[in-house]
Amino acid sequence: QVQLAESGGGLVQPGGSVRLSCAASGFTFSINKMAWFRQAPGKEREFVAGIMWGLGSTSYADSVKGRFTVSRDNAKNTMYLQMISLQPEDTALYYCAAGPGWGGIGRAESYGSWGQGTQVTVSS
Repeated sequence: QVQLAESGGGLVQPGGSVRLSCAASGFTFSINKMAWFRQAPGKEREFVAGIMWGLGSTSYADSVKGRFTVSRDNAKNTMYLQMISLQPEDTALYYCAAGPGWGGIGRAESYGSWGQGTQVTVSS
């Protein structure tokens, strides 16, 4: 079993930046991919960005391309999400997820482990 813990959320002004972290513990050898999802009030959870743990290849939702960067530190078992040029529509609870397998990086059902989420609020 894998445990995930997010950190780094908070209140940021429009145009600002923030970096989220997701630390994995437990059976980390089982992780093949990790991703960030977000859920805004009244909306469904949506894929934001993902990364293959071994190769480091990445995938992004169209809405965040060019603004968000996902990365990982294998030695620390930690994934990051650097977010710049934040807009009010980026306000959401951000979750990290980890899963086995090679496919479905953008699909929530591909992940078996989830963190509790960290809130990002973009407001002036």
